[in-house]
Amino acid sequence: MKYNQNLKILQITEKTLIVGVDIAKETHHARAFDFRGIEYGKRIEFSNDIDGMEKFFKWAVEIMNKSNKEHLMVGMEPTGHYWLCFAQFLRDKNHKVVLVNPFHVKRSKEFDDNSPTKNDRKDPKTIAMLVKDGRYVEPNIPDGIYSELRIAVDIREMLTKDLNKIKNRVARWLDIYFPEFNKVFADWEGKAALITLKEFPTPAKIIGIRAEEILAAWKKEVNRAVGIKRALKLIEAASQSVGKRDGIEMAEIEIKIILEQYEMIVKQIKEIESKIEELFMQVPDSIYECRIMPKCSIYIRENIYRGRIYK
Repeated sequence: MKYNQNLKILQITEKTLIVGVDIAKETHHARAFDFRGIEYGKRIEFSNDIDGMEKFFKWAVEIMNKSNKEHLMVGMEPTGHYWLCFAQFLRDKNHKVVLVNPFHVKRSKEFDDNSPTKNDRKDPKTIAMLVKDGRYVEPNIPDGIYSELRIAVDIREMLTKDLNKIKNRVARWLDIYFPEFNKVFADWEGKAALITLKEFPTPAKIIGIRAEEILAAWKKEVNRAVGIKRALKLIEAASQSVGKRDGIEMAEIEIKIILEQYEMIVKQIKEIESKIEELFMQVPDSIYECRIMPKCSIYIRENIYRGRIYK
């Protein structure tokens, strides 16, 4: 649900305790305020583990009891991934978690002492004041099947980025050692092209063999027809190659390693896409979506629910 700033401010009443937390990798710092900006209690620092979080919760509850507060709203910057566990801890106890923009925190720091420098005492207060003024967002932290889907989608995106890097490395390798390769094969990811890169990747390896040997290597894995003309064209390209000839032994090892990484990532992407399909079928109404769009790809299905897991 989206709120404008006025509605955000209206959520904070005289019964609300606003706590600003400066998130760090190991130790967090927090300060508590009311809706007018009056501070309650003393600043607390606590570790990013269960003991530290329980220490924070006890501190917050004591302040709420002493100041007659009924609701706890905790604001923080989304510092890397370090805030996620603490946010989950608070959500499990049914307390509201909100996020403030790090840029706003940086720009607001100089209000107190004319300095934008970072300070463990100043940052929690700056965060709390931004929350008080309604300058926060409520994070969309999906649960259940939507949480699983978000993680699965993130994994596929990460693997896709890794795969693109590998493809760029192959393209670079070919440009250096066998630039004529792409004139023989339109796509180095094709079966025959991959076999060639594995069995005889460099022009030097190709020149010494007959076209029939190349054809035989292709037909071990390629079911569709592959002709002798393609093999002869490959030999001709290798004989006229202007590719780099020095360091060729290590170049062959390099392409072998790159292709192994390529095949591993392709396999992992297929596995995670299969898992996404499986998770998708557990989402309410997904069977209906598949019925009205029986030919939709995994990418389209994923985007149907992308709004639900990435608000």
